[in-house]
Amino acid sequence: MGPTPEAIPKAEDVRFIPLTYNQAESQTSALRLILTLRPQWEHTEGKIEFIRFTDGITNTLLKIVNKLPGRSTEEIDNEAVLLRAYGKGTDLIIDRERETQNHELLMQHNLAPELLARFHNGMLYRFIRGSVTSPADLRREDIWRAVARRLAEWHATVPCLPASREPLSTEIDGSEQFGMPAPTPSRKDPALQSAIDNVAPGKPAPNVWTVMQKWIYALPTASEAQKTRQAQLQKELTRLVLEFSNRPGLGKNSLVFAHCDLLSGNVIIQPRGVQEANAPETVVSFIDYEYATPSPAAFDIANHFAEWGGFDCEHHLLPTQSQRCDFINVYVRSYFTYLGDDNANIDEQAEARKLFEEVDMFRGIPGFYWGIWALIQATISQIDFDYASYAEVRLGEYWAWRAELDGSRESAGEEMPLRERRWAQEA
Repeated sequence: MGPTPEAIPKAEDVRFIPLTYNQAESQTSALRLILTLRPQWEHTEGKIEFIRFTDGITNTLLKIVNKLPGRSTEEIDNEAVLLRAYGKGTDLIIDRERETQNHELLMQHNLAPELLARFHNGMLYRFIRGSVTSPADLRREDIWRAVARRLAEWHATVPCLPASREPLSTEIDGSEQFGMPAPTPSRKDPALQSAIDNVAPGKPAPNVWTVMQKWIYALPTASEAQKTRQAQLQKELTRLVLEFSNRPGLGKNSLVFAHCDLLSGNVIIQPRGVQEANAPETVVSFIDYEYATPSPAAFDIANHFAEWGGFDCEHHLLPTQSQRCDFINVYVRSYFTYLGDDNANIDEQAEARKLFEEVDMFRGIPGFYWGIWALIQATISQIDFDYASYAEVRLGEYWAWRAELDGSRESAGEEMPLRERRWAQEA
């Protein structure tokens, strides 16, 4: 049993400001946007200030405040606005209309801040008070327990809504050998969209499998090496879909509404004043919903566990078996509580054991997912981050998992990689 279906929010319901944020003229373009949204700020005694956050590796995030005389920090923060400008070229890998719909959907469930407006290359939304976590914070028991509870709420209460199946809005590369011309002859190629939507037959699109298919079609194919790699990754995706897309799991069609990017920078610790009265436990919120899509719950959880090691992929810091077991026990208890009375007779211990095994099975797939993503980012991003090396590390996680799964590593007499050793560690 899953959440009650509801109408998908329409992106056009959110105010659109026909302006663009310009990184080269950051303060000027941001000021123009905020004064269009909040024209009254221009005629007050307050001082408009911009605070840059740099936790992400694809987007620009600015906090904009109007520092009025006599106002407390909390009062100023209550009126603050977050400006998020998309990284150049990221429309190739992120469906921005869908992201807006995700934000609106989460707002309906009190799981996202109010979305105030969109502009040509970003959005403006209400600031959430709290502190951004670090990878070290994710490993703190009070924090991971809070993440488990909040993630269970997402998965249990937010419905998975199918897309309207509109054609692609952005041209992406296909490949002749996949039966898709490269590049696509039209920016709105229905054949290519159909190939993406139907990569996992029987699963409503979009979903985590369609996202990976779209990304594989978007990989650079200028050189023979790039074409070979694209073909290799396509073969692996076909294999993954065959092996994993129909495995039984939580949610309708074994899919839940997943965040799919629960790195530390997207987890916010709420200040005690915002939490329920006398709440003894830490409470967190999640931000940035650009990768949110229906997915197996085990993928979303395995993906979050990978983030315990941060952008540097410090595999020795990933959760051990006992830590994963504790996290999943908290998650399962919360998940069935959010589902309600119809699940009163559920054997939570049995469900937790099953989910633990599923997360274990899915542990290598986030490496495949982010490896493909990073190969694309390496060609389009202007951000100072070594995406090419990151891609190799993440894809290496996938191949190491495959070698463990099929026994080829052991039969070759090779040493078990650090990530796999850590994953097998009991405590």
